[in-house]
Amino acid sequence: MSQVFHEIEKKIILSLRENPKQSPEMLEKFTQLSPDQIRRGIEWLKLKNLVNVDESKLSIISLGKNGIESFQKGLPERRLLNLLKNGPRKLSELQKELGTVFGPSMGLARKNNWVEASSENVLIKNLPLELPGEKTLKQIGEKKLPINEIDNNDLAPLLKRPDFIVEDILKYKKITLTDSAKSIVISDSSGEIDVEAKVPDVFIARTHPLKDTIDEIREIFVTLGFSEIIGNMTQSSFWNFDALFTPQDHPARELQDTFYLDSISAKKIATPQQIRKVSDSHKKNWRYHWDINEARKMVLRTHTTCVTIKYLAENKSDESRVFSLGRVFRNEKVSYKHLVEFNQIEGVVVGKDANLRNLMGIQREFYKRIGITKIKFWPTFFPYTEPSLQTMVYNERLGKWIELFGMGIFRPEVTKPLGITKPVLAWGGGIERIAMLKYGLDDVREFYNNNLNWLRSTTKCQ
Repeated sequence: MSQVFHEIEKKIILSLRENPKQSPEMLEKFTQLSPDQIRRGIEWLKLKNLVNVDESKLSIISLGKNGIESFQKGLPERRLLNLLKNGPRKLSELQKELGTVFGPSMGLARKNNWVEASSENVLIKNLPLELPGEKTLKQIGEKKLPINEIDNNDLAPLLKRPDFIVEDILKYKKITLTDSAKSIVISDSSGEIDVEAKVPDVFIARTHPLKDTIDEIREIFVTLGFSEIIGNMTQSSFWNFDALFTPQDHPARELQDTFYLDSISAKKIATPQQIRKVSDSHKKNWRYHWDINEARKMVLRTHTTCVTIKYLAENKSDESRVFSLGRVFRNEKVSYKHLVEFNQIEGVVVGKDANLRNLMGIQREFYKRIGITKIKFWPTFFPYTEPSLQTMVYNERLGKWIELFGMGIFRPEVTKPLGITKPVLAWGGGIERIAMLKYGLDDVREFYNNNLNWLRSTTKCQ
């Protein structure tokens, strides 16, 4: 069956049909698309289940400062043995000629029974043909090589020596078509429209304004370099609360605030190590008896942060940009600004140099792209971030500042028990609130009233 695709999607699909497995960089070369277009196209096709994205890591090693010196001059112990080839030498002479490497080289030579030393002289006892690590030094030289091409036994001694080996982790992606994508027919239609042509007044099917807002937010974060992660709407209390350092007697965990699945408990909630460390963190910091049965209780997720924290705990990436977007549930009284079921966007950035200024910069750029220019940040409190900020945006129609997203840096009590060592910037907020600003609504219930007059008359692009 023929389908209509965006030109970016067409180029990616056709390129992958010619070359079935490509990296994003290869796709850029063969399609002549920009990196941003490639990133967007892959995310679009991924959401349509038309491409698979396999992420891999490769360890690359090269010589450090001391490794380069040993490659050029020989290992310190080899230089010592070379000086002894013509007969015994005095300790003082060897020390003068070898300088700072005399001590380490002498220690290794004596440990391996290569030399014999008296109070004044040193002589060769056993002269090895090849020293541990020499083969690896010659193999690497001035190059950078994958670690799997190196003999581990010969490499191991060099890894223990300071500044001999430098290891870099390269991350790369391979994009392939799914089976369903291989058989689809791509339409040749250019998609160009005569915007001045007269058309009859008919009410055709269209996407809901709230869905348009959700798609726009997803598009913005993808173009900012984020990847979307998906999680279940039902979660154990462990990931929804405990992993986020929310004590088990916190009011948010009461029935009047959270929807629990009646008589259902999760059998496996996390790894034994994760459970133990989260439990220890609660006991140490909140000073109460942590109950694993409370952590097993299943809930309708009250936020999407449970999805991202679980992802970080399972992947432990040194650098990451991900977001989750979906339905969340709160047992609240329905009002003009509160619903029991609504949509939330939540994202995190992981990096060794990540800080609050980076987080505010990301938020400013997001609001700018969605059309909100007057914003400011107020300090506030959230249970699992410190420092924490509240985003305030100015509503021109109401003439006042209103609160929107919450944000902050995950507390060590959240990250350390889960093995996350780098700072984590986090933010989240309700999508309906942004949509209310875009469409000039004062009551969030308007999105769900199925008012056809409003749905038909609302301009798609705000």
